[in-house]
Amino acid sequence: MERPGWAPQGIDLSVPSVSRIYDYYLGGSHNFEVDREAGRRVIRAFPGIPKIMQANRAFMRRAVRYAVGRGVTQFLDIGSGIPTFGSVHEVAQEADPASRVVYVDHDPVAVAHSRAVLADNERAGVLSADLRKPAEILRSGEVCGLLDLDRPVALLLVAVLHFVADEDDPRAVVAELRDALAPGSLLVLTHASTDAGRAKPGEGEKVKKVQHVYRTIGSPLCTRDHREVTRFFEGFAMVEPGLVPMPLWRPDPGDVPVDGPAAPVPVAGFAGVAGVGRKP
Repeated sequence: MERPGWAPQGIDLSVPSVSRIYDYYLGGSHNFEVDREAGRRVIRAFPGIPKIMQANRAFMRRAVRYAVGRGVTQFLDIGSGIPTFGSVHEVAQEADPASRVVYVDHDPVAVAHSRAVLADNERAGVLSADLRKPAEILRSGEVCGLLDLDRPVALLLVAVLHFVADEDDPRAVVAELRDALAPGSLLVLTHASTDAGRAKPGEGEKVKKVQHVYRTIGSPLCTRDHREVTRFFEGFAMVEPGLVPMPLWRPDPGDVPVDGPAAPVPVAGFAGVAGVGRKP
C-alpha cells in the first residue's frame, strides 16, 4: 500500500484507527482504506452514524461558544482527533482571539496533522498522550506552556470516554483532571448512550453490531446509560438543560425543531448524550 505524503513514518496502514474512522464519517481526507472499510461496516450496521457524528460536532461548537461567552477562554481537548472545519481553536479564537487551546490525542496521524494545521498558531498546541494517563497530560510542556491551570479551563471529553473501559476506571481519570482545574472551569462531554430517549425497536441490535466492529479493531465501544454518564459530572454543577440528547443541548437560535420531517438532525442524533458542568 502506498503511503500518503501526510502519513507519519511508522504508521501501520493495515490497522484502523478510531480517529481516522471518525474523520471518514465527517467527510475528511486523512484516513486510509482500512479506516474507510471499517467505517463502511459501521454504517452498514447503523446507517445513522454520520449524522450522530455531525450532531456531536455541532454540540461541541455550541459548547465552545458557551464557554467563551462565560469568560472561559482556555481549552483542553482530550481525544481531539483530526482537525476538521469548525475545530475547537477555530470556534474559540473566532469568538475571542485570545483563546488558547491544547489538543491531546494518541493517534500519530491526528497529532501530526494537528501540528501542521497549527504551525502558525501561537495560541494552540498539540500533545501526543493518552487520556488514561492524566498526570502526564497535566505536567506536559504543552499544557504548562499554554494554559494557566489557576484560571478556569474548559475540559473537553467529546466522544472519547466511551472508548475507555470500566477496568481503566474512567471516573477516576475524570476526577483527577477535575481536581487539577480551577473553580469556574467547565467539563464538556459527550458519550454514546443506548437510552438517550429516542431509541427505536431494533436499535439495540444495531448497536451491538457497531460494538463488534470496534472490538475487532481493538477499540471496544462502551455504551453507558444516563445514570452512568451523569456520574462523570461528580464535582461539577450541571449547566441547563443538563445531560440531554446532543441536539437538545442549547440549540442555536433559528434551528428548526428537532422533531418532524424538517428536523436538522434525524433520530440517530439522539444515540448520544451531551452535557456541560461547571466546577464551583
